[in-house]
Amino acid sequence: MLDLSFWSYVLFYGTVVSMAAFLIILLVTPKVIKSLIAKGSVVRDYHKPGKPNIPRPAGPILLMGIAIAEGILFLLTRNTQVIAILLTTIIAFIVGFIDDKKVMPGWYKPVALIPAAIPLIVLGAHGTHLNLIFGSVSIPLLYIPLILIVIPVAGNTINSIDVLNGVATEALIIAMIPLLVSIAVFASNVIFIAALPLLSGLIAFYKYHRFPSKIFPGDSGTLLIGSMYGALAIAGSSEIIAVIALLPSVMNSFLFLNSVKKIVEHRQVKSRPTILTNDFKLMASKERNAPTTLLRLILADGPLTEKEIVRKIVELAIYSSVLALVSVVIQYYFLSAFFSK
Repeated sequence: MLDLSFWSYVLFYGTVVSMAAFLIILLVTPKVIKSLIAKGSVVRDYHKPGKPNIPRPAGPILLMGIAIAEGILFLLTRNTQVIAILLTTIIAFIVGFIDDKKVMPGWYKPVALIPAAIPLIVLGAHGTHLNLIFGSVSIPLLYIPLILIVIPVAGNTINSIDVLNGVATEALIIAMIPLLVSIAVFASNVIFIAALPLLSGLIAFYKYHRFPSKIFPGDSGTLLIGSMYGALAIAGSSEIIAVIALLPSVMNSFLFLNSVKKIVEHRQVKSRPTILTNDFKLMASKERNAPTTLLRLILADGPLTEKEIVRKIVELAIYSSVLALVSVVIQYYFLSAFFSK
């Protein structure tokens, strides 16, 4: 292993893995788009005039870029936490890819994602302390069930926000910033470097997923990136910060579950939360049985175009990430004061 100082270590390894994920996803995605179109693996984008067919899923190319980058990092560091994060990501991808090929019942994704948490437990990629905003609490016995909950919740939270062009990708890119800062403060430099392929891969993918989308991530893509985000939060002792940064997406999931009163696949909901107008704007449904979602709340004041809605969700994501950054500072201050005594 190279004899590098801390910052040289982070800079060198971080650049290598970031560029690997970024370039693979950036350069291979156009070929994947053509391949999916040729195979007829497309879905309608109902929010656009003419309802164009958009290729789906992008999960395989996201996995390729991130997995190669994490594999390189493991070869450089031999750190088993990297393998744990990678295995969690792969299992989440498989769960989503099955759902891409066949619509599964509502319980499938939350339950099927539980095994994705196992590598984090078996390979010891977690701690025993939960860093709260105003201190830290030791929960060695509760940490295992917490992990089994966090991964399914993180994966399904990103999956549920993927309703408009680019929203899931952009929201997670923004949420990654405070998560990276928190990991840099509270965890090892290896976990910080392991988080970089997710960020760089998302930035590369955003070129094709942003409005108007040229490709959709599919369940394999959203469950992959959501579960990896959760795995990084656990390995990086940054669970609370990760939740705060992702508050709009978390709120969307909570509102939906609270209104439908059960775990159900979005595609199986009969009453839609929004209605598409003749001029291709979205407006909130007035049906009493329609589920409550973040999108429906945003539209409460009147119809908006898809692009306008995306901008509002991004603004909420930025506010949440700023709040998460402030929380990192407060958390660091209180933990420093505690350990200095």
